[in-house]
Amino acid sequence: SQYSAVDTNPLSVYIMQPIWNKIIKIVPLWIAPNLLTFSGFVMILANYFLISFYDWDYTASGTSPGLVPTWVWLFSAFTTFCAYALDSIDGKHARRTQSSSPLGELFDHGLDSWATSIFVLSFFSVCSRDTGKAGVSVYTMYIYLSIVLFNFMCSHWEKYNTGVLFLPWGYDISQVVLVAAYLLTGAFGVEVWQKPFLFGYYITDALVILLIGFSLFLSFPQTLYNIHRAHIKKTLKNDSLYEGLLPLVSPLLLFLLLTVWVVLSPGNILSKQPRLFLWMVGVAFSNVICKVIICQMSSTQPELFHWFLFPLALVVYAAISGLLGWTEEAVLIVFTLLLTAAHVHYGVCVGRQLSEHLNIYIFSLKKRVQE
Repeated sequence: SQYSAVDTNPLSVYIMQPIWNKIIKIVPLWIAPNLLTFSGFVMILANYFLISFYDWDYTASGTSPGLVPTWVWLFSAFTTFCAYALDSIDGKHARRTQSSSPLGELFDHGLDSWATSIFVLSFFSVCSRDTGKAGVSVYTMYIYLSIVLFNFMCSHWEKYNTGVLFLPWGYDISQVVLVAAYLLTGAFGVEVWQKPFLFGYYITDALVILLIGFSLFLSFPQTLYNIHRAHIKKTLKNDSLYEGLLPLVSPLLLFLLLTVWVVLSPGNILSKQPRLFLWMVGVAFSNVICKVIICQMSSTQPELFHWFLFPLALVVYAAISGLLGWTEEAVLIVFTLLLTAAHVHYGVCVGRQLSEHLNIYIFSLKKRVQE
């Protein structure tokens, strides 16, 4: 199927696109577009692990002065901007080198589905967890992450039904806000986030309100409207309501299971291991959404229950029933490692299958020799 995306965001159309059109000119023509996509993702990961090293439990910014060195925040601003740039020019570069392919599309959206949570998890280090005076509680973090992922899921659910990816307005705005937040923290220290900013509200409150506002009152209604419009024009990809809603079943069940674990955990797992738990949420979500993206690209039907829901349900049941007892944390660590490994393995396998099927290399523009 021909890839089609629509971008109506003024920030993107009038400010960012002209910048990307300038940047793209300096990219050598022999570089594969997937290499740009992957480099951006590696930068996001490097930044995440660097911040994790200084701030494993999200408390470093709650102390004053903060325990994270200034250069780390500046590095965060730099890597976030680079990743944003690379993610914005990879498609342009593919058209420029005439190497657009379903592999590239999947590679881009698949990595985005994972990067989305990593952006959010890195940003939490800026606000720090609740110190009683400032910061956000780990439960707010969980809800915040869930809303962002819900947004991401909506745009791909919409594409599954309409065949067109309407780029969410929130994306460009969030990237610019992230870069600005890191620069602000680098320039003025974490204290910026600990003082009331307007009418006794903190900047973090404003960001949370913005995020929820954008998601629930802009993105989500827009998604429903676009699907409704396709329904009226009779351009919907799926005839039945059941088929149309099918991709939502696994992500919603995933969210339900995770929320049950968060709320009913005897050892209060989210408070004990916020970084690990939220990382696991992001990986699980990415794996579920990648399946939806593949189904949407290949016009196949997603299965009702994603395989991963079964082991997760077992672990959650064992945890909340008290079966795990004091090992709950250890089980989370092992579970997260296994899940991450499974997700990487899945990505590598799909990438290799597609590259063989389409007879192209993932990271090179050289043509494969027919065997």
